[in-house]
Amino acid sequence: MACMNEDGQWIVLMGLLVAVALFFLALIINQSALVGQTTAEGVLEFPKNDIRDLRSEIFDYVEKFRDTTNPQSKAVREDIIAISLERKNAVVNFTVDGEVEVSGRNLYPVTIHYNNGVTVYNETVYC
Repeated sequence: MACMNEDGQWIVLMGLLVAVALFFLALIINQSALVGQTTAEGVLEFPKNDIRDLRSEIFDYVEKFRDTTNPQSKAVREDIIAISLERKNAVVNFTVDGEVEVSGRNLYPVTIHYNNGVTVYNETVYC
């Protein structure tokens, strides 16, 4: 038994190591393809421009109608909500609370809710 040729064991052991390395490499490549696809889809599906347009209109609304209790501001608010639903297929809601002092400036806290069925976006901003 002591005279057995053991050179073949190194070949089998190296083959096993190469097989395990190839398995892990295939696993990493498979996962990276899935992560890249999911990330790219997430970036494409996020309605950045729609939310940016909505924010712009709401900021104009707050600048023009600081008092949100008059009938004209309610009509404009309903128009913004209806146009978002018609053109963007998004359910939008926003509220403008009373004036608060932030860092020595009087600002209005605005809470924006946006939902297009895929993306839900909530934000509170002071303007």
